Amino acid sequence: MTIEELKALDSPAQLVSKHLQAIWYDLHGDWDTAHNIVQQMSDEYAMWIHAYLHRKEPDTWNAKYWYRACRQPYPGDLGFDQEIINILAELL
Repeated sequence: MTIEELKALDSPAQLVSKHLQAIWYDLHGDWDTAHNIVQQMSDEYAMWIHAYLHRKEPDTWNAKYWYRACRQPYPGDLGFDQEIINILAELL
């Protein structure tokens, strides 16, 4: 699934992955729901999405904590869409 496909979906209901659902909510402007989803998960992909969300918030200190937890480098000025593309490439 691509970022464009996620953006085009009207609802996350057909997404079986909680990771994809969290990304869908973020891409549709619902940061809180995306955050609530990944907060309940503990795998490295969820932690990476969690890090991304805090970077976007912006809460750099918290984001850096989650990047360390998921063993991903802090992306600095990387665009948010590009980071989601990178996450999707690894996730899928």
